[in-house]
Amino acid sequence: MNHEKALVWFRRDLRDHDHAALSAALSNARHVYCAFVFDTDILDALPSRQDRRVDFIHASLLELDAALRARGGGLIVRHGRAAEEIPALAEALEATAVFANRDYEPAAKARDAAVAAALRRHGIAFHAGKDQAMFDGDEVLTQAGRPFSVFTPYKNAWLKRLTPADHAEWRCVGQLAASGKTGVPTLEQIGFGISDLERIGIRPGMSGARALWDDFRAGRLARYGELRDFPAIRGVSYLSVHLRFGTLSIRQLVRTAVAEEAGAWLNELIWRDFYFMILDRFPQVVDHAFKPEYDAIRWRDWPAGLGAWQEGRTGYPLVDAAMRQLKHSGWMHNRLRMVAASFLSKDLGLDWRLGERHFAGQLNDFDLSANNGGWQWAASTGCDAQPYFRIFNPVTQSEKFDPEGKFIRRYVPELAAVPDKYIHAPWRMGRIEQEAIGVVIGRDYPAPIVDHAQAREETLARYAVVKKPV
Repeated sequence: MNHEKALVWFRRDLRDHDHAALSAALSNARHVYCAFVFDTDILDALPSRQDRRVDFIHASLLELDAALRARGGGLIVRHGRAAEEIPALAEALEATAVFANRDYEPAAKARDAAVAAALRRHGIAFHAGKDQAMFDGDEVLTQAGRPFSVFTPYKNAWLKRLTPADHAEWRCVGQLAASGKTGVPTLEQIGFGISDLERIGIRPGMSGARALWDDFRAGRLARYGELRDFPAIRGVSYLSVHLRFGTLSIRQLVRTAVAEEAGAWLNELIWRDFYFMILDRFPQVVDHAFKPEYDAIRWRDWPAGLGAWQEGRTGYPLVDAAMRQLKHSGWMHNRLRMVAASFLSKDLGLDWRLGERHFAGQLNDFDLSANNGGWQWAASTGCDAQPYFRIFNPVTQSEKFDPEGKFIRRYVPELAAVPDKYIHAPWRMGRIEQEAIGVVIGRDYPAPIVDHAQAREETLARYAVVKKPV
């Protein structure tokens, strides 16, 4: 054993199994303590005191604490600035090492550097290992030794690099130490209230993750590639919030995807690693286009247009249904994320960063790397993004991926009586037919906020600033 006492700092890895930091601590210390910090640097920036994500974390911590108690330990929970709380706790416990799993967000990297420096002043080591990504750092590079900026060659290199050892489980064997100061405070004690997780059907914690994973693996994993694009059917995994907070392990998912040859599902997991890598190696994407020349685009200043999009009142049923799903549940189907994002930047002509911020505030599974990567992809400003002249048509997307309008009717109930032939573009109904079914466009449901064909031409002109001279 290298250390008499060590502290494991849980962050976005709320489980007691297949956990790199916990495994390393148990292998290298005689007495292992576990801690989590409700970081006020993060919490104080949240607009609502009934944040679903805080509620999810809190419920997951209760389950994690119980699991750690069963191992002889328990979770020490602090409420304050993590950069101060962790060094103070490590010193109080007389730990000689702190173990954590790496994070790739700029703010998290700065926090960890501050923690490491504070620990070092007290002679305490800080060990940060890889856990939330399959590969990081210099593990997947181009032949020239540089980070990839295009997904397909990255994926090919990733797959070539992958071995069974990479997705093997981190064994977390051993007895934990009890500090006598363990236990999870109530939400009220940290200034928050219970949200509507139960109403929207989200079960937090390791048990919630396991139930969803078992359901997906048994019934839909093999058909993921054919079902994933249709929001009206249960075709995807719904695991994103659990992956975000680490209530299950990415290695478990990759291991299964490889064993069951679920290529379409594995592809999505590789995209996740790709966006982690982009954020880690190109942190400027947080505020700027990955392609610098795209920062020259002059976006519209249109608060009313932004508001209509946020509220699901654009007059385009699939876009509105998507935005209402987000507001109702804190989640949006991936196909719809692309449609809604394309509509904001290429139909409304609004800065992709406005949409990114809105999603960041609404999504239960908000992850800076994936959210930024997805928005920059849709706006054509990012790495390996769709070409700027590829502009999703919200009507044809609706016809293709919600052909019977089932998803639309679920979230835009005022269109329930609209016939299938008009559900994707109800403004095409004649006035007499509108009156007959009681759905008058402009009265009962908005007229389209923009004309797509005209908006397309304006977008092509707006993006002309990025054209390379011949």
